Amino acid sequence: MGGQHMAEAFDVVVIGGGPAGENAAARAAAAREPSLSVALVEQELLGGECSYWACIPSKALLRPAEAQWLASHTPGLREAGKRPLDAREVLQHRDAMVGGYKDDSQAKWAESANLHVVRGQGRMSGPRTVRVEARSGTRELTARKAVVLATGSRPRLPDVPGLRDARPWDNRGGTAAREVPRRLVVLGGGAVAVELAQAWSSLGSQVTLVQRGRRLLSRYEPFVSVEVEKALRESGVSVLLGTEATRIQRPGGRGEVTVALATGDTLRADELLVAMGRVANTEDVGLETVGLTPGRPVEVDDQLRAKGVEGGWLYACGDVNGRNLLTHMGKYQARLAGDHIAGKDVRAWADAKATPQVIFTHPQVASVGLTEDQAHKQGLLVRVVQYALGDVAGTALLGPGLGGTAKLVVDESRRVIVGATFTGPAVGELLHAATIAVAGEVPLETLWHAVPSFPTMSEVWLRLLEAYGL
Repeated sequence: MGGQHMAEAFDVVVIGGGPAGENAAARAAAAREPSLSVALVEQELLGGECSYWACIPSKALLRPAEAQWLASHTPGLREAGKRPLDAREVLQHRDAMVGGYKDDSQAKWAESANLHVVRGQGRMSGPRTVRVEARSGTRELTARKAVVLATGSRPRLPDVPGLRDARPWDNRGGTAAREVPRRLVVLGGGAVAVELAQAWSSLGSQVTLVQRGRRLLSRYEPFVSVEVEKALRESGVSVLLGTEATRIQRPGGRGEVTVALATGDTLRADELLVAMGRVANTEDVGLETVGLTPGRPVEVDDQLRAKGVEGGWLYACGDVNGRNLLTHMGKYQARLAGDHIAGKDVRAWADAKATPQVIFTHPQVASVGLTEDQAHKQGLLVRVVQYALGDVAGTALLGPGLGGTAKLVVDESRRVIVGATFTGPAVGELLHAATIAVAGEVPLETLWHAVPSFPTMSEVWLRLLEAYGL
């Protein structure tokens, strides 16, 4: 360890160089009046969880299986769609998409965005001060204007006897594995669980998914749970609902793993993946030095400033504030935080009202805003319309048997859409129209004049509005 250095002063110090941290830093650095100096502190890889161990690699693993699924429904290609995937080539594609787990291109981008990258573990050591510990020594940074906390989250490991000692995969093991396990048990029923269960199954693994609840993806519309469960079973995944792991055994943390279930059954596998939620990384970032409680999400206002910190200099964006655990919404918050630091009058609201999310299983799931159930719980007077996506010419042209469902939740008092959910092939690309309708509160009468092109899947919008009665 080197000795203590003089404190280095910046206008803004950002702790965490994942998607949220990068965006907050770049947005603040891009300000012209005033121009701000920005330090970006990162202890691992610039680009963070999403770039290397979550969004990007999981989609790289899923995409070939989706193409195979589409081919198997396409006249003239059906036999080709039945051929097994080349797992080695898929894993190489994954490696290419994560830059071989090196962040050279991100470092080059940071330099071009006028960011001063500081490598090491950053912790606040008092108001507007950040201590960075690295192999080369300790650096003290001071922030004239703002500190941004963007330290993300980590997987939650449930308290199941033997689980920690079994060295299970979390999202990192589940996306970065070098080999396809012969047998894989997945614990969980959310987006990560269903995506990775389908991905490894498509690469030749015998996958069993264990979900404590009675349905998968329970935060979504009920038809989503039904259609995704059916798709998983059709792709060879064994789905066990309404049960949970009670004990895990794996001597020495390697070799065969044994999973005892509440039903009394026992599963044996070569790997175990745990996908049961995430926890904010706030234990070891120096919150106690500024009067906040470590171990909890940092509560923020709509300008992303930490509540309970005098002077409004501390911001928190992304998973660390617990408002919305999605990469694109963390980036949204980060852009607004950067703008606010640069003196703009901004307020975050889309992360509470118009949050889009895509689950990249096949069929895909795409949703924005409220489900019917959530709308009722908020006391809204709503009417819902639903339409079979397979009845639209654009879907039929993709191939016989490719269906899905589209559903809108309409606030009757204002005649605007407050929620939309789609399942089907590539519906992620249908979603932005719904996001615009929800965020923009576009009246149904105006939407009636947004004419979809024929023959595209987007024609389902016309059919939904007709079903509503326009």
